[in-house]
Amino acid sequence: MADFQIGDPVPEFTLTDTEGTEHLVPAADAPPATVLLQTCNHCPYVIAWNPRLRAVAEEYRPRGVRFLAVSSNDAERYPADSPERMAQFVREQDWPIPYAYDESQDVARALGAERTPHVFVLDGDQRLVYRGAPDADHQDPAQDAAWLREALDAVLGGNQPERAETPARGCSIKWRT
Repeated sequence: MADFQIGDPVPEFTLTDTEGTEHLVPAADAPPATVLLQTCNHCPYVIAWNPRLRAVAEEYRPRGVRFLAVSSNDAERYPADSPERMAQFVREQDWPIPYAYDESQDVARALGAERTPHVFVLDGDQRLVYRGAPDADHQDPAQDAAWLREALDAVLGGNQPERAETPARGCSIKWRT
């Protein structure tokens, strides 16, 4: 696990998404909140949570929230998570969140990401204010990404989230061997 803790500034990185756009973190012109989503294509937890994550992105993007999905899985051992399959997912799902590949796995290590999905919320100063799961149960759509929404609502309201950390739930990141 990395030393990236609640209140720390986000480690710097640049990744290119499936559309060829570079994403610099921290952002030069910081938005009021940023959601970094450690994810992949094949994990059943991710697949279950994706409709809720899409809804959050579509609802909060107009409020100035920046979203970036990152896959760090070893694509050689897990070809479903290859950059080509990521691009296919974005096209077929008309995915509203930029999706970047962390081939070196350096970003996942710097964030201390453990699972897919693993959500990281940054405030307007690009400091970590929440990390964990989107909500309490990937199998219950009624949860509606409540923990992520609580964190975003707090940050957008100028406050710290009441719940700063929850256990990440999902598949382990597929580290290179």
